[in-house]
Amino acid sequence: MDVHRYCEEKAAASGSSFYYSFRFLPLARRQAITAFYAFCREVDDVADECQEPAVAQAKLNWWRDEIDRLYAGQPGHPVTQALQAGVAAYGLPKEAFLEVLDGMEMDASQHRYPDFRTLRLYCHRVAGVVGEVAASIFGYREHATHKYAGLLGLAFQLTNIIRDVGEDARRGRIYLPQDELARFGVAEADILQGRETEAFRNLMEFQYRRADEFYRQALATLPATDRKAQRPGLIMAAIYRTLLDEIRRDGFPVLRCRVSLTPLRKLWLAWRTWVRG
Repeated sequence: MDVHRYCEEKAAASGSSFYYSFRFLPLARRQAITAFYAFCREVDDVADECQEPAVAQAKLNWWRDEIDRLYAGQPGHPVTQALQAGVAAYGLPKEAFLEVLDGMEMDASQHRYPDFRTLRLYCHRVAGVVGEVAASIFGYREHATHKYAGLLGLAFQLTNIIRDVGEDARRGRIYLPQDELARFGVAEADILQGRETEAFRNLMEFQYRRADEFYRQALATLPATDRKAQRPGLIMAAIYRTLLDEIRRDGFPVLRCRVSLTPLRKLWLAWRTWVRG
C-alpha cells in the first residue's frame, strides 16, 4: 500500500479547506502535514461515528497504543507509517498526538459544554494543538509563532462550531456554551428543533464576534519573519474567515443549512494569499 496516497485520499475526501492550503508546499512538508491531517480525520471519525461511548473509547485507546508504536519506530497503520518521517524531521511531540486524542475522548462522551472555559479546553485539544503541530511542519523561528498557531486553531474550531450548529443539533450535540444560551434567552429546544429566533441570531452574533477576535489576535501575534513559512496557515485563515463572514452576511442560517464556499472560491483565496506572501 502507498501510505502517502492513502493519506492524500483521506484528506481529499473530507472536502476541508485545509486540503487547499497543502497544495503549495514542498513535497516533504506536504506529505507530513497531509499525514497529520489524515490522523486527525481518522480519530475525529471515531468520535463522530461511534454511537456507543465504550466502542469509541476502545478505538481511541487503540490509537493511543498506535502512537506508542509510532514513537517506538513500529507503526502499523498507513497513517502512522506516513507520519514517521515527519515526526523525525520536524520534531513533532508525542504529547501533541495524545492531547488530540484527549479532545476526541471529550467529544465522544460530552455533548454539552457548561461555559466557554470548558469549550475552550476542547477547542484547544482538537484544534489549537493541531495548529501548533502544523506550524512546526510549516517551519518557524520565533516562539510567538507557536502562540499564533494555537490561537488560529481556536478560531478555526469556533468557526466550525458556528457553521455546524444545525448539523450538530441533528446528532443531539450542542457546542454553544450553556450559560451563553441562558444569557441570550435561547432554549435548547430552539436549537434542537431548528427555530430561528431573534434571540438565536443575537447569540450567533456574539459567537461570531468572539471567533473574529481570535482571528485578529492570531494574525497580530504572527511575527513578520515567519509569515512566509506560515503561508499555509494564512491560506486557511483567509478561507475560514471568509466563510465566517459569509455566514454572518446570510443572517446565520446555520440551523437549516450548512454554509460553504465553492472549491473554485477556496482555490482563488488560496492562490491570492500565497502570492501575497
